[in-house]
Amino acid sequence: MKYLYGPVKSRRIGFSLGVSLTPFKTCTFDCIYCQLGKTTDLTTQRKEYIKINDIVDELKFWFLNNKEEAASLQFVTISGSGEPTLNSGIANLIKQIRGITTHQICLITNSSLLSNPAVRQEILGADLIVPSLDAVTPKLFTKIDFPHKDLKINDIVNGLIALRREFRGKLWLEVMLVKGVNDDLRHIKKLKEIIERINPDKIQLNSPVRAPLKNNILTVDKSKLNKIKALLGDRAEII
Repeated sequence: MKYLYGPVKSRRIGFSLGVSLTPFKTCTFDCIYCQLGKTTDLTTQRKEYIKINDIVDELKFWFLNNKEEAASLQFVTISGSGEPTLNSGIANLIKQIRGITTHQICLITNSSLLSNPAVRQEILGADLIVPSLDAVTPKLFTKIDFPHKDLKINDIVNGLIALRREFRGKLWLEVMLVKGVNDDLRHIKKLKEIIERINPDKIQLNSPVRAPLKNNILTVDKSKLNKIKALLGDRAEII
């Protein structure tokens, strides 16, 4: 399969069949913790990087030939090795998945394009959206996510707030914490203020557990993670 991966058991969402909508490492960010390595095409340009009909053909073939595995799925997850909302055909894909299976659809996104009302409209057909928010100050945003030059953290935050108003499904916000980078409690307090404005159903705290290709990317200590979880409140969980 060229565009599907798994099914895999995810710490976040359970047993899931993954769908990739972009070529390898075509992304809006070049995150320091990414285990896939350096982004090779850092872009904000939206287009049909992979033809949706080609992805749909693979999905139909997989469901036809993997009935036992399909019965155990919890989600079809739109994610992959780049930022899926870069693909301008994402709304069409969500619609076509509905015609193939009754399984729930999850979208995992780095949130970078959510300031665009058209992007938000295109993803409203998902059942679960898992956006990420690693930093809420421009300095830390640049330090951890290495975004495309056109992206601003305030715009992304406003996009997340708007998505919560518009989206009727579940919203689970992921925060990737890197030791010594964005785990300072002063930053976490600022993060909490923003999260309260976004109002997600869950806050999923994560920290790198598999070594990325960049050096000095360290996992936050369990005791520190527990402090952060307590600070963020009852909706927070460590995954």
